Amino acid sequence: MPTRNVVPFSPRSQAPAPRLARAVIVVALMCYSAMTVLNVVRTKPPTGQLVACVLLVLAVFGVQLAVSSPQARRWPNGWKAAVLTAQAVLTFTPLVWFGTNWGSMEGPLAASLLLTLPARYAWPSYGLLIAFIPVYNVLAGATVDLVLYFTIAGVLTGLVIYGLTRLTDLVHEVHATREELARMAVTQERLRFARDLHDLLGYSLSAITLKGELIQRLISSRPDRAQEETVSVLKVARQALADVRLVSSGYRDMSLKEEAEAAGAVLAAADIRAHVHVECGRLHPVVDTVLATALREGVTNILRHSGVRNCSITAATEAETVRLHLVNDHPHEQPDAFTARSGGSGLDNLRTRFDAVGGGLDAGLRDDGRFHLEVWAPVQPHNHQEDELLLLATADAERTTAVA
Repeated sequence: MPTRNVVPFSPRSQAPAPRLARAVIVVALMCYSAMTVLNVVRTKPPTGQLVACVLLVLAVFGVQLAVSSPQARRWPNGWKAAVLTAQAVLTFTPLVWFGTNWGSMEGPLAASLLLTLPARYAWPSYGLLIAFIPVYNVLAGATVDLVLYFTIAGVLTGLVIYGLTRLTDLVHEVHATREELARMAVTQERLRFARDLHDLLGYSLSAITLKGELIQRLISSRPDRAQEETVSVLKVARQALADVRLVSSGYRDMSLKEEAEAAGAVLAAADIRAHVHVECGRLHPVVDTVLATALREGVTNILRHSGVRNCSITAATEAETVRLHLVNDHPHEQPDAFTARSGGSGLDNLRTRFDAVGGGLDAGLRDDGRFHLEVWAPVQPHNHQEDELLLLATADAERTTAVA
């Protein structure tokens, strides 16, 4: 299968950097603070009063910066109450000295109310604070245009700081989520690699072991037959090497028909009478591969249990479903864990594979005492294109993480 060029998955390339979002808030707060200082400078106050104004503005700036940090949403209620109280003191006390020149410094406090209080209290509190701005300025003797200016500025300041803070929180969440998805993708790819090694190489290694024992018995009495079996072992070994390369590249196209022919030969070499009948016609590559994998797993488990003497392998297409049956005798030699409900790692791997394509699996003892493995899959697998894209994305995620 030809390789595809896929853009590597990188959380940093898909979401704005949290530090950049944080910098936007800092710049916005600095601008609002500078506007307040300029309002006071415009009145040409004494140096001491100007210094006090700058210090108070910096204090409000620092408190608001802390409230706007993502960690502030996880503060205990006691801390939130203390910070709101401190910010309220820093907001209202300067009105005694600077009057209307203190401008719209109620805006940052309004944003803090929205950020720290529960929603059912935050918005009413915000509305009351905004309503205070025009009332105070009218009582302080401000003109109508200044009343409107300070009110609109307070509304806008509160909403802008609140909006920027929430956007920064979302950036942090997206950034953390994408990193978690990358780690999950790497984990899924490792699980895939482990499943493929188990499913593909277990059969080959079992066949090599079996044929090696057969060669050892034949080499002295029937050297010609031993030589034939040696050629067969080399063929299986080459297939195992090819399987390793397929696993490492992420592509695993297999043929049920070819696997059935190979299984018949291997079972015959193990003195197991095998009835093999596979009539499925042309199958979708995904379905063909998952059925061939199931056949490999079934034959591998048969080879691991020396008591098996008879085996039946059948596969056929029924309407829109392809079914594969493996039935063998002497199931008492197979461990209890190898059942449909609990399953060994092989059956668990198969169940995962067939669930992914919309199929299923059933295994266990039949009424006649024989062991059966039955798997089925739709003729057209479910979401096979999405699964292939996910496989490519997870492989690229692992490569990107390894480079990083």
